Amino acid sequence: MASVATALHSLTVPAAKKHTATVIFVHGLGDTGHGWEPVANMFKKEPTLGHVKWVLPHSPQSPVTANMCMVMPSWFDIKSFGFKDVEDEAGMLKSKASLTQLIDAELAAGLAPNRIILGGFSQGAAMSLLTGLSLDKQLAGIVCLSGWVPIKDTLQKMLAPHSKQMPIFWGHGSSDPLVKPIFAEESVEFLKSVGISNAKPGELSGLSYNVYPGVGHSTNMQELEDLKVWIAKVIPEQP
Repeated sequence: MASVATALHSLTVPAAKKHTATVIFVHGLGDTGHGWEPVANMFKKEPTLGHVKWVLPHSPQSPVTANMCMVMPSWFDIKSFGFKDVEDEAGMLKSKASLTQLIDAELAAGLAPNRIILGGFSQGAAMSLLTGLSLDKQLAGIVCLSGWVPIKDTLQKMLAPHSKQMPIFWGHGSSDPLVKPIFAEESVEFLKSVGISNAKPGELSGLSYNVYPGVGHSTNMQELEDLKVWIAKVIPEQP
């Protein structure tokens, strides 16, 4: 049965010049789109990224089991932060449908799929991987910051044929206490097992996996600088 999408409210950071590409960036647990607005504003000042519009969606509010069932912004329920319990597949697929609506809105406005990047942080990164790798259209790329591959068995059945050519930027802190590096490493092994290999030097297709020493469940300027360079290559100003 198809998941019913929830219409998402989003914060939009317009392009600094003629809009020719879009980044949809999905926040993490307990955050909102406003949490990534400073990053979007910083990136749009780059001469190589002034053509990019940022769409920063806000998740619904829902109880999170791992946080004593407190109601908070969340894309899906998390049973425990060990990520070994049964995953909230229904919640993830519902959020996937909502994020797909945002992508469809950009397509309806005239953008080609290969001018759209879908990315996120933590929970938002997991949703970006799930959505981007199973979408029937090939996006320009996927960004995963401090994330993991969710519902692997289901995703393997849903993988789009073009997922093996998908450019993926993965950034992870070596000292992340929440989404521990081992979860990222297991996720990368899964991606390799389904045919998504490391990007070759000089090529965009495949996984660009970057570990940042001493960084916890957050980002740092080096990671953001690396991400800027990657985005500019994947969605340059002139298609």
